[in-house]
Amino acid sequence: MVHDACTGTRKSFDKKSRTRFFHPVAGLFFLTFLLFTHAALAASGGLLPDPPVHFDPASTIVVGGDRAYPPYEFIDKDGNPAGYNVDLTRAIAEVMGMKVEFRFGNWSEVRAGLQDGHIDILQGLSYSAQRLQSVDFSPPHTIVHHAIFARRDTKPVRGLEELRGKKVLVFQDGIMHERLKQLGFAKDLVLTPTPAEAMRLLASGQCDYAVVAQLPGMYLIRELHLTNVVPVAKAVVSEQYCYAVNRGNRELLTRFNEGLAIVIKTGQYAEIYNRWLGVNDPPRVTRELAIRYGAMILVPLLVILAVTALWSKTLHKRVAERTTALAQEVAERNKALEELKRHQDKLIQADKMASLGTLVSGVAHEINNPNGLLLLDIPVLKRVHDDAGEILETHFQEHGDFMLGGVPYSEMREEIPRILDEMQDGAQRIKRIVNDLKDFARKDMGQKTLIDLDAVVRTALRLVDPTIRSSTNHFQAALHGSLPNVLGNAQRLEQVIVNLVLNACQALPDRECGVFIGTSYQQDEGVVRLQVTDQGVGVAEEHLPYLMDPFFTTKRDSGGTGLGLSVSAGIVEEHGGALQFSSAAGSGTTVILSLPVPHRSKEA
Repeated sequence: MVHDACTGTRKSFDKKSRTRFFHPVAGLFFLTFLLFTHAALAASGGLLPDPPVHFDPASTIVVGGDRAYPPYEFIDKDGNPAGYNVDLTRAIAEVMGMKVEFRFGNWSEVRAGLQDGHIDILQGLSYSAQRLQSVDFSPPHTIVHHAIFARRDTKPVRGLEELRGKKVLVFQDGIMHERLKQLGFAKDLVLTPTPAEAMRLLASGQCDYAVVAQLPGMYLIRELHLTNVVPVAKAVVSEQYCYAVNRGNRELLTRFNEGLAIVIKTGQYAEIYNRWLGVNDPPRVTRELAIRYGAMILVPLLVILAVTALWSKTLHKRVAERTTALAQEVAERNKALEELKRHQDKLIQADKMASLGTLVSGVAHEINNPNGLLLLDIPVLKRVHDDAGEILETHFQEHGDFMLGGVPYSEMREEIPRILDEMQDGAQRIKRIVNDLKDFARKDMGQKTLIDLDAVVRTALRLVDPTIRSSTNHFQAALHGSLPNVLGNAQRLEQVIVNLVLNACQALPDRECGVFIGTSYQQDEGVVRLQVTDQGVGVAEEHLPYLMDPFFTTKRDSGGTGLGLSVSAGIVEEHGGALQFSSAAGSGTTVILSLPVPHRSKEA
């Protein structure tokens, strides 16, 4: 029943229900001081050492916690550990590379589990000299204030001394159970297994007062709808809340201390604190409180200053080394993930292009069918027109002009032959383009023959003609016309030329910039050359050496894969040729493709 009542969802505290607590900045200063104090006392012999317990860093650390102590630690509605302590432990485990397993239960059982070795560490145990005899404490990771709660109609009190002779509810085996027994309240205490049970019994009228941790008490009042219960004395006792291990398990405790220092330094502590405990105005500081805390801090600080300085330097060095190593590891992992994602994107794009080639081949086949009908029917229509022309002309001479298809015959007798010729030329052009597409998409068998580079260029230009016309108003082609044949694979060289022309078109900032393509024969060198020049944006000098590297592209934002020039360079190399680039940012680019003439290479 207690478990069900304490597993509600985490909610933000309103201003009335949030406890008064140190501001996180002041809390960090106080925790850092206590961290130094704890280590200094250990180094100076203030804490009696026990025989060390060996700790295996690769093992899973069992962390114990109270199943019903919200918002510090509790089992949520899904049956999972939750709360401030849980998030803090997870943060420490992450920065230290430790594996942890949470084991929650009744507080008495959890305390016993630490003593018998079933639990390695408690993530929330209030410090006391009595407990120090059986456990070792970390520096405190927060301060827990305890308050006195009562029903609204009960006489208020201002402190613990006014509770003498009253029936007081208290959480069994909690720190206030221990404190009140030391003050002589044992006979008046009514023990409960959880803070929630104490608040329920108080609300039902079974006892006069309850002494419960202030923040869990306010949380339970809201979650259990205990409208008749209020805090009558806040922050009557403030306890240091620490991690705790069995005496002698210093190695494990040291790792948690180091992790706690890193979490504080990196700012994670403040985030976790604000998430669960909230930020409220600090408690009112009286003169007596200021003197007491001043004496607690300044006097020990003067005594242990030399020891803490040395220890602080050592800790700072270890934390810095660990932080640097973690940062480097994270950076390398992120870099590897980005590189993997970039390569995956490029492979996906390459696969899409391969699929597009297959699709183009199929579409080209489908276009050929109706286009074949046009090529067969248009000559028939021309012969029909020729046969009917004499009849139409006689009719025109005898009866004058007449309408034919909505247009005067005097105009149509000149237009019809031209229209039929244009239709036949268009159909022939469609056939050539479709055949070029089919050849381009056909699986390359890698065979080389003697080919005319001018013919390869003309075929490539037909393939990219729509892109050229949509990119520039100034395209020029100057082909040699009588180049010697080169030994090569026409389909692969078409792919190279298509890539070069497309790159030139894509580099143009507007349609008024032009593209030039030309071929020539360098007899003294024994090579034929193809030159592609554009008036585009150019390539930065520092990028020129990497243009033919796989996946390098300056057009990644517009879908560039960085594969076109890399593949083209491989094809040219297979043909014994070379690609040369000359460019500067803002002044266009010139690419020269050189291929050897066979008889010249044999003479060499």
